[in-house]
Amino acid sequence: MDGLRWTGFESVAPELAAKGRALLTNFGVGLGYLATVRKDGGPRVHPFCPVFHNGGVYGLILPGSPKCWDLQRDGRFAVHAFPLEDRDDEFYFTGRVARCDVEVDAVRAAFLSQADTTTSSGDEICFEFLVERALLAEYPKRGEGPGWPPAYTKWTLADRNSGAVDS
Repeated sequence: MDGLRWTGFESVAPELAAKGRALLTNFGVGLGYLATVRKDGGPRVHPFCPVFHNGGVYGLILPGSPKCWDLQRDGRFAVHAFPLEDRDDEFYFTGRVARCDVEVDAVRAAFLSQADTTTSSGDEICFEFLVERALLAEYPKRGEGPGWPPAYTKWTLADRNSGAVDS
């Protein structure tokens, strides 16, 4: 396992992790875009509901879906938060997934408790998304000053021993 669980990321970059999580869960349930790597090496982008549960960030992915094939074959990913309504702040993190069959029922229950839905196919494959790199771009509220450049904060797995977070 190369990346950090979300709690590990929180321990080495607490402010970045808190702001990232707030952006990913801004609408109550986790919402973002999941980018995966196709078999031919190209990118594939999907809407995605990350689930924060028990110190990790998880995804419930339907078996047989293109994103499931991509994650099983090549576990690399990027998750990007949906934009806010009043500003253009951005957060994304990248890394690799780990399949987690043990947590699937608990993650499904956590998702259903957060989501405004009662639907689940019940046969999703559960992946934990491990953090290797993260980037936050913070902009002023719309109409409150120059919008460019944003204030960037980044973290990489190589920074974990130094505690460095670049701003």
